[in-house]
Amino acid sequence: MKKTLILIALLVFSTATFSQSKTSSGKAVTVKEWKTSAKTGTRYMDEMTKYNTKGQKIEQIEYANYGQKSRTTYEYDDKGNCVKHVLYDSKNKIVRIRKFEYYSDGSKKKQYNYDPDGKLVSTREFEYIFE
Repeated sequence: MKKTLILIALLVFSTATFSQSKTSSGKAVTVKEWKTSAKTGTRYMDEMTKYNTKGQKIEQIEYANYGQKSRTTYEYDDKGNCVKHVLYDSKNKIVRIRKFEYYSDGSKKKQYNYDPDGKLVSTREFEYIFE
C-alpha cells in the first residue's frame, strides 16, 4: 500500500514538473490544448502556446469551434522581462498593445496601453508595499 502511494506521488510530481517545463533540451516548444464537447463529441483546438528556446511564451492563440478567437504575441528584453504584448482579434488585426517597464529587481514598474494605431491610451503604475 505504501509503495503504491509513493509510486502515485512520484508519478503526479513528475507529470506536474514536466507540464510546467516549457522547453525540452533548449528547443522551442508548442503546446496545443484540445477541447471536446461532451454533448456532441466534437473535438477542436482550444489554445496553442509557443515558447522559445529560453522557455518564454512568445505567442498564444485562443480558438473557438469556429476558428481563431484571438492571438497575443510577447517580446522580452535581455533580462528576460516581458516588455511588450500585442493582442490581435480573430482576423489578426491589432486590438491593443501593452509595453512594460521594470525596476532593477525585475518587478513591474509601469505599463503603457496603446490603441491599434500606437496612440497612448493609458498607463498603469505598480506600487509594492511590504508589511
